[in-house]
Amino acid sequence: MAEDHYSSASSAAPSAAAAAAAAAAAAVGSSVIPIVNKLQDIFAQLGSSSTIDLPQVAVVGSQSSGKSSVLEALVGRDFLPRGSDICTRRPLVLQLVHQPRRPTDAEADEWGEFLHLSGRRFYDFRDIRREIQAETDREAGGNKGVSDRQIRLKIFSPNVLNITLVDLPGITKVPVGDQPTDIEARIRTMIMSYIRHKTCIILAVSPANADLANSDALQMARVADPDGSRTIGVITKLDIMDRGTDACNFLLGNVIPLKLGYVGVVNRSQQDINSDLSIKDALAREEKFFRTQPAYHGLTQYCGIPQLAKKLNQILVQHIKTVLPGLKSRISSQLTAVAKELAIYGDPVDSKAGQGAKLLNILAKYCEAFSSMVEGKNEDISTIELSGGARIHYIFQSIFVKSLEEVDPCEDVTDEDIRMAIQNATGPRSALFVPEVPFEVLVRRQISRLLDPSLQCAQFIYDELVKMSHHCLATELQQFPILRRSMDEVIGKFLRDGLKPAESMIAHIIEMEEDYINTSHPNFIGGSKAVEQAQQQVRSAKMSSSVVRKDGVDADKVQASEKTQKTRAVLGRTVNGVITDHIQGVRPASEAERPGSSGSGSTSFWNSIFTSNEDRTHASAKDNSASRSYAVPAPNLEHSFSTIQLREPPVVLKPSEHQSEQEALEIAITKLLLKSYYNIVRKNVEDFIPKAIMHFLVNHTKRALHNYLITKLYK
Repeated sequence: MAEDHYSSASSAAPSAAAAAAAAAAAAVGSSVIPIVNKLQDIFAQLGSSSTIDLPQVAVVGSQSSGKSSVLEALVGRDFLPRGSDICTRRPLVLQLVHQPRRPTDAEADEWGEFLHLSGRRFYDFRDIRREIQAETDREAGGNKGVSDRQIRLKIFSPNVLNITLVDLPGITKVPVGDQPTDIEARIRTMIMSYIRHKTCIILAVSPANADLANSDALQMARVADPDGSRTIGVITKLDIMDRGTDACNFLLGNVIPLKLGYVGVVNRSQQDINSDLSIKDALAREEKFFRTQPAYHGLTQYCGIPQLAKKLNQILVQHIKTVLPGLKSRISSQLTAVAKELAIYGDPVDSKAGQGAKLLNILAKYCEAFSSMVEGKNEDISTIELSGGARIHYIFQSIFVKSLEEVDPCEDVTDEDIRMAIQNATGPRSALFVPEVPFEVLVRRQISRLLDPSLQCAQFIYDELVKMSHHCLATELQQFPILRRSMDEVIGKFLRDGLKPAESMIAHIIEMEEDYINTSHPNFIGGSKAVEQAQQQVRSAKMSSSVVRKDGVDADKVQASEKTQKTRAVLGRTVNGVITDHIQGVRPASEAERPGSSGSGSTSFWNSIFTSNEDRTHASAKDNSASRSYAVPAPNLEHSFSTIQLREPPVVLKPSEHQSEQEALEIAITKLLLKSYYNIVRKNVEDFIPKAIMHFLVNHTKRALHNYLITKLYK
């Protein structure tokens, strides 16, 4: 029957060379296309894990453009769901396999096989149609739903050429049934996922009774294949074009040129399908149509289903030959990768004793790999970045130690803090020496600051050990994913348990440093040396801050004079228990001290202390005359003066704003002592904290991990 189909498509007998070339092409086609089909079946079972795009022909067109009729004509049998609504609702991968006719049993010459029903043959093509419909409904529902899951159908027949086609859902505009509102966008996305690959031949189906420039199939083909190098145009329904028109310009590529050209076909109408017109009769009628239409004389190579089948076969074979070298290279590289992965998995172990030995071997290898990574003895030493134990050393020296050395112990302790602590420590008396309590309070506060960075350092090392464990799991346990997850959980718990004693030891180290302030340490600066250095600092600060006023008066003297005046203004002046401030007729002291003014009794008291003998005699005479003029009994004198009321102390008391020279010296001494002792503690911490982490966490992991894994996992 294949010979009947394709012999009428040629108008002249081919030459011997052409026949030889055709025979060679047929031989290549009969060998490579089945191989590609087999690869497609394998990759279909792998699903999305396959990254290789195989050569195939994708059929694209609008709904009711005649795609299904073209496919059925290529097969020569009715096997696709038909109807007025959307019929193809899942991609149908159709593999046509040519095989010689069997003369003994003609009924067994043609059959179909579904990949999802392996081993079952369908000799009745109506059963194939029903299975396609049922499988579509199982995945996409029974109410016009659409799915991108493939249905793979293989048809064996002597009436077909070796071709692989993918029938894609037709492009629709308006959603019906259970279709979503964006059905057009979804179908276009599905189609584009096939035709965008360079290995895909696009079979763009367009009806002749519509404007070719508005063809959805050609529009999408141009997006995926801009130069038209892998697009074949199929013009359907040539027999229902308006009278006086033809598709010659379409077929010749004068409207939209394609490098692979066009083929025109005549489909069966819906009435022909309803009246059970056979494909054989439809092909005969198509051949008669092109023979009787003068417009298509001389265009036989562009017309008819037989010509389309030959063209598809030749193009697909040529396309496979083009992409075959790259395809072979990609398959070889993936095969090598899979073989390497398979070698990692090793041989299967069936016996219980063998499984136990295998597990012990895995645990031993893992612990050995972990210890080697920590010690830097692993074979694959990186030359790009630090890894393993080198990262632990970097954290200790370049992060932990360096961060502590950059901290100033007095950066968060101001002079006012130290001054306040000193005054609080002296109680109601002034300190003869710098008290010890402020120094101890401040140095303990600074030592406590070392706890957080020490705990952070332990956490960093813990994180590094977790990363190392994951790296060893990735390299040693590729073939046992369940064991790998179990080991990950067990090792994680082991490391967390090891972190706790390390953190506890770190806290004890800091607490020990806080509990005993060893001022007898040989590196401690000592009292006499601290006083000497503090005096130098205060003296240099005083020299740099002393300023001479513009009028030549020394700033210190002026300050002392102002302080004396303030004192005299604040202090109450009393003589023999009597307050001498000016109240009711007695003039103020400032007025009495003016030259030529007569003073009160208070003025006479201060003058008796600070004036000369002559002044005292002169003042005494004045006082006698004044006492005669203003002689008042003593009781009245006492009632003429009022008592002084003191301000109540505020709730929060702070020292005065100005520091004395003694206070500045005390502050400087405290700072020197604080820095000296803090540096001693810092060096101890820089030494002991890494030792604690290495002992309780890192080395403990290397020593005890193997036994712990055996205890928890070997059952």
